Amino acid sequence: MVEKANSVQQALDQAMSLKVPLKIHEAMCYSLLAGGKRVRPALCIAACELVGGEEASTMPAACVVEMIHTMSVIHDDLPCMDNDNLRRGKPTNHKVYGKDVAVLVGDAFLAFAFEHVANATRGVSPARIIRAIGELARVISIEGGGGGAVVDIQSEGLDLGEKSRRRSGGSGEE
Repeated sequence: MVEKANSVQQALDQAMSLKVPLKIHEAMCYSLLAGGKRVRPALCIAACELVGGEEASTMPAACVVEMIHTMSVIHDDLPCMDNDNLRRGKPTNHKVYGKDVAVLVGDAFLAFAFEHVANATRGVSPARIIRAIGELARVISIEGGGGGAVVDIQSEGLDLGEKSRRRSGGSGEE
């Protein structure tokens, strides 16, 4: 697992080659390259290997998993959401770069993730890349993270059972 995490870190470093404007690039790197266990991308690689795939062909997808996760925590840390001050032992993105830049950084990660998986994936058929992009869109849209975040906001103060019912769509709420 540690080897996979190190491979992911190297791939993320390469993916984040200098981009302009510099401030948004710096803010993106601050959060994405801050370290961590890289469990999500390591699991992505392991799942690919379980079905006979190779690490190199799945690395762009693994990086995208980390980019999307980073986007979600940047947005989740904002004052209008959880208002967290620390992430991985460091000040959160909005504390360092401001709320406006943090929102834009999260948005930039969303677009960059799609760009990265489309342009960096090698040795995989275009049909599979398109399918992966579609699945990525599904899991971060209303059916996935985006919808789940709204349910979390609306469920504040509810007991765990009611939160679970709302997340699974059993509340009848719109």
